[in-house]
Amino acid sequence: MMASGKNAKRTRAVAPVVNRRLSKRQGLPWLTIGAFAVVLLLVGGIFAVVYNKNRQNNSNAASVAPFQPSATNKDPSTAIPGIFVGKATTAANGTLSFTAYKAALHVTGTQRVAYDRYPPIGGPHDEQWAACNGDIYATAVRNENMVHPLEHGAVWITYNPATIAAGDLEKLKTIVSGQSYEFMSPYPSLDSPISLQSWAHQLKLTSAADVRIQQFITALRQNPHVTPEAGASCSQPGFAAAPPPFNPVAPGADAIKMDGAGLAPVTNEAVPNVSGAAGSAAPASGASSSGAAGSAATLTSPAANTKSASAATTAKSATATTARSATAANTTAATTASK
Repeated sequence: MMASGKNAKRTRAVAPVVNRRLSKRQGLPWLTIGAFAVVLLLVGGIFAVVYNKNRQNNSNAASVAPFQPSATNKDPSTAIPGIFVGKATTAANGTLSFTAYKAALHVTGTQRVAYDRYPPIGGPHDEQWAACNGDIYATAVRNENMVHPLEHGAVWITYNPATIAAGDLEKLKTIVSGQSYEFMSPYPSLDSPISLQSWAHQLKLTSAADVRIQQFITALRQNPHVTPEAGASCSQPGFAAAPPPFNPVAPGADAIKMDGAGLAPVTNEAVPNVSGAAGSAAPASGASSSGAAGSAATLTSPAANTKSASAATTAKSATATTARSATAANTTAATTASK
């Protein structure tokens, strides 16, 4: 009985020691606590990113909202600091026309135009328009072809490859890529890192992060109140694969002038500002008045010309195709003659 009692006491004495050792060995569940902390940090990080992104999107939306064109504010771009806007007249129907930049004046593939601004923003242009549905040109393209999409309501973004800041080129590509009625190309002689063009409008910038880029696009891309042929096609199959190259030499004395002297206005397309001059000669509010004066022209709503615009696009495409075929035939004939 004595031995048994001693053994029992010994057992009772040892048991608490074993329990204390197990408790110390187990300690706090640090791995679980660490994993939980990591999850909290990830959730917090995601929330911060989403919150900041939403705040940025809201801020961007607020910054461009005043630049949505409307019947009461036909050209909101005039409020963009630093923008050039050609002298405008107000037609009888209330739309705007830019006297120095007349539409529907076509030149051939070998003719040059003495533009009043570079990059040019309107006036006589090649009958074949450059593809302008998110097209990004790796090399500079002939001016006369690049002006034509502006007549259709496109925004042309150019940049000087020698002066554009690191990373800005990719930002510009992100802005243009996949967007209809936007296109982009380098412009070697550009006097600023970046320049935006639409019909009779231009904005020169130094940074691709400038909020004025989106303000410009919002105000002018497909703006029916200021675009001669808003809604006309931006599709030009095959053009972007081999565009006519940019000519860095200044146009000679034989170049077509901005007033289109010697050119007959095209009549087979929906260009409501070819005839019917009307309105006062007062420039639009905030607009610049520099540039050669031309005859006033009347714009009509593209909605009223939907059918004729479609027919015009087909006719223009056919004309451009015929011109290209003729050029190819002439080249073949010349080669044969030389042999």
